[in-house]
Amino acid sequence: MTTDRRLTPARPDLAAAHLKGAVTADAYADGTPQTCIAGKTWIRRRPAADAPVETELLFGETFTVYETKDGFCWGQAAFDGYVGYIAAADLGPAGAAPTHRVTASSTFVYAAPDLKSPVRLTLPLGAKVTPGKGDYAELATGGFIFAHHLAPLMARTYDFVAVAERFVGVPYLWGGRTPLGFDCSGLVQAALELAGIAAPRDTDMQEAALGTEVAFTETLQGLHRGDLVFWKGHVGIMQNAVRLIHANAHHMTVASEPLAKAVARIEARGFPITSIRRL
Repeated sequence: MTTDRRLTPARPDLAAAHLKGAVTADAYADGTPQTCIAGKTWIRRRPAADAPVETELLFGETFTVYETKDGFCWGQAAFDGYVGYIAAADLGPAGAAPTHRVTASSTFVYAAPDLKSPVRLTLPLGAKVTPGKGDYAELATGGFIFAHHLAPLMARTYDFVAVAERFVGVPYLWGGRTPLGFDCSGLVQAALELAGIAAPRDTDMQEAALGTEVAFTETLQGLHRGDLVFWKGHVGIMQNAVRLIHANAHHMTVASEPLAKAVARIEARGFPITSIRRL
């Protein structure tokens, strides 16, 4: 069985029980669903505070834990299947499935239903919650949140490009998938989530899974708003026929610029466009 370590909960010493017979490991575990109780937390490649970052888990998202050891949990995120290590202190028992997500860039969990009360927690776009009723809705996990910063999980924002455009100027952050910092594929994933489109986490996964390929020439004519432009290790979103929005390490922000300018700069580094895909 060919496995992708990013999406396969398997190590030589331990693997998920459902993979028994497909992968070889010294032991297998059923796994225990837990919930992120931090506003957001890193998923890391190794169980160490200085280990490389892979992606983020957001408040209310589920993480199936197969091992807890030395302050870290190893497991798999339910949201996009990413496998890695999370600080154990940022996870808690899984409760009822969330019903809403944060649609503001960020919002606060207050100690009382009053904007002047102490803030317990800051939640980013995409965090999942179960609120009660009222303008300041009590959360099942405790605290109160401004309900107009939430929408039901099934709600859709059909122009995902408009979502991405909200974040022009947000800092570039490797592994980031919130308005506190995005990387290129994190921006695409977050924008598509609000449009009800499930997207894998990394650029190569998105290129393989999203939309249909669009033929293009050197002149890059005929592109549409929402087309995804891929390079090796990078992705951007067309705002219109000629302009691209992307989180990138050149500007170190989410930036909007002419596609031709981005193409020239990236090709000069030895990376031509690999594909353009239309949703």
